Amino acid sequence: MTRIRKSGRSAVRLIGTLALATGIVVSAAGCAGGGGGDAAPDAASGEPTPGGEITVLLDAGFAGGWATGLDPATSNTTGSNLPQNAAIFGGLFTLEPDGDGGQIVPNQAESFEWSEDGRTLSITLRDGITFSDGTPLNAEAVVWNWIRALNSGSTGAPRLQLNVDTPAPALSEEFMTSLWAALPADVDKATVQKQLGAIQAVDDLTVSLALRNVDGSLVNGFPTSSFNLIASPTAYAELGGDAFSLKPVGAGPFIVTADSLSERLELEKNPDYFKSGLPYLDAINFQSVAGDQVAYQTLLAGQGDVIEGLSSVPLITEAKANPDVAVHLGAPTSPYVVQLNSRTAPFDDIKAREAIYYATDFAAINKGLFKDEGEMSQSFTASGGLFFNPEVPGYREYDLDKAKALVEEIGGLTVNLGTTDIVTARSVTTALQTQWEEAGIDVEISAEPLGDVITRFVTGDWQALLQTAGAWDPSVGIGVGIRFGSTSPYSGAPLPEGATSGADALAKGLETELDVLLREAVGTNDYDERDAKYQEIAKYISDQAYAPFGMAFSPAQVLRAGVHGPGLDVPIPALSVNQGVLYDRVWVESGK
Repeated sequence: MTRIRKSGRSAVRLIGTLALATGIVVSAAGCAGGGGGDAAPDAASGEPTPGGEITVLLDAGFAGGWATGLDPATSNTTGSNLPQNAAIFGGLFTLEPDGDGGQIVPNQAESFEWSEDGRTLSITLRDGITFSDGTPLNAEAVVWNWIRALNSGSTGAPRLQLNVDTPAPALSEEFMTSLWAALPADVDKATVQKQLGAIQAVDDLTVSLALRNVDGSLVNGFPTSSFNLIASPTAYAELGGDAFSLKPVGAGPFIVTADSLSERLELEKNPDYFKSGLPYLDAINFQSVAGDQVAYQTLLAGQGDVIEGLSSVPLITEAKANPDVAVHLGAPTSPYVVQLNSRTAPFDDIKAREAIYYATDFAAINKGLFKDEGEMSQSFTASGGLFFNPEVPGYREYDLDKAKALVEEIGGLTVNLGTTDIVTARSVTTALQTQWEEAGIDVEISAEPLGDVITRFVTGDWQALLQTAGAWDPSVGIGVGIRFGSTSPYSGAPLPEGATSGADALAKGLETELDVLLREAVGTNDYDERDAKYQEIAKYISDQAYAPFGMAFSPAQVLRAGVHGPGLDVPIPALSVNQGVLYDRVWVESGK
């Protein structure tokens, strides 16, 4: 059995690299963590009790916003809506708890294997899984979903270099009619035909994905990707796109019964869920709330049972002293970062970027706002993830005199600093504003809903944005490639010479030196080679002063007494910012 795991403060080797390289089938049978099969008791909390209902409180500025719906192929908030997605779709793979770390385990998938050259991934599905509408989750359904994800605007789709040399197989008229009807009217049909050569249903339960190059992070990235979320093609055809985005039909532990976008999502138990005895809960409600304070007061008022991702340190401290709630911090994976848009003034000048580095004292912010609970990092890694290296040679640390001198040298500096509208992020930007103004930098700050921040990224209408950068595997989720790859819509790193946009660079096959390093970092399944490459990438970003990094802080899961489950009171490394939660195994003690 292959496990990909991270434990403690030092990353262990990727067990099973040889198995991947030689194409040995990886099976979930016998895997620790209960990724598939029958339900198992949670030894840390006692025997799980079936039944009950919970309300999960989500910050409207992050997971509590799903303005574009929950259809995996069209949602632009897949990475932030992991709680809802896990409950509705379950997923082909899950990141399971493994002591202080985690491991990727097949879930709806039964196993996976790589070809000998490491470029073709074959996934075998578990037999007998059906969507909640009774239709089969088979290889054709996976192909249908993956093609939609690549062509329908999903920001959660993995960035793949497919091997399109193989012609598409003969596919049934019924399948193709269903696929074309589910794709945008202006889709490039020639491109889709090429993709259908790279993504094929080998048989009823096996799907293959052919890549142009080795991708050592692909499987690690499934739990954060729309590729992990398989929806019913039949339900889409019956409901239509708009209705389906409100009430998508999956094969996960719960079924959508009501959905008010970015307000409340109500789910009930899927009686035909493929895992015997699961889910434990009869129903889950996801409630969007306006920030940490409202979430905490709502919990105390008995109108909620779980807060996913409480980030306010004062409230976390208060909650720890409250005997009526339980507080669980996970291992962090995503350091704060100030992304600087080097494609436009003023940060197309490295001296302006250097001034920001020298004017930024994240250690003081960590002490003042986070009570030194945050873990300092000079790169895109943190201790909860793979390849953690907290220090970068030559990193420009806080030096107010150097910052002032640079600001004077370039004739002044005016910056618009934005962030997502979350209370902790707003507090950090206010602290940064104070620090930067001490260096003579004029600063205007703003905080906007997640959707508006995404729009700013996509249109390029931004100068500096406080975000997080990192993931359990740094090349997936909102990791280093998303934040610094030239073709990513969420990057401010320079474009390749001759490219007018990220899309233009992608179309022309143009790369920057950093793009090459990012590609090489996933171009092997060898842990040591990947680790060395990420250290090289961290130094390159530092040398070019693309973005100063700060503290990595894991938001808390706050629970009312008697609520248990993996990702709540059993830690799972954060896939992006907040911990993932395996809602099929969440349970509530009887009488609580």
